Amino acid sequence: MASSAKNSSAANSGKKGDIVLDDDYRPSPDEEFMNERQLAYFKRALEQWKHDIIEESKETLAHLQDGPIQEADLNDRASSETDWGLELRTRDRQRKLTSKIDAALRRIEEGEYGYCQVTGEPISLERLEARPIATMSVEAQEAHERNEKISRDQ
Repeated sequence: MASSAKNSSAANSGKKGDIVLDDDYRPSPDEEFMNERQLAYFKRALEQWKHDIIEESKETLAHLQDGPIQEADLNDRASSETDWGLELRTRDRQRKLTSKIDAALRRIEEGEYGYCQVTGEPISLERLEARPIATMSVEAQEAHERNEKISRDQ
């Protein structure tokens, strides 16, 4: 069984140049920050995320194209219109997220991925794992949010 799991893992591995992307690979703080393997890992994760969003949006669009709302009952019609509104808002969020993913992929190509756009310091691997589109370190993000709150309160 272990051998078939290993073969399955090898079959699902991606490849970028000479870098083999194993499905079990996770970036480690023990490695050089944003080495080729880490960049390939995050690029693959971002591309997969974008692919999933696009597939989901195709389903949403197909559902929306099913036709106009024609329920005779006013309550059913209101419920359907609310559902449509939610789907459209979700689609808009997905569109914005897709553009953030594209920006992260550009940063990978330009060699800027993984570094805080405010301080230039590395963004922690844990943060990038949780939010691969992050552009600021936790500290810079917190300072930004504090400044934003102060501006709003004034």
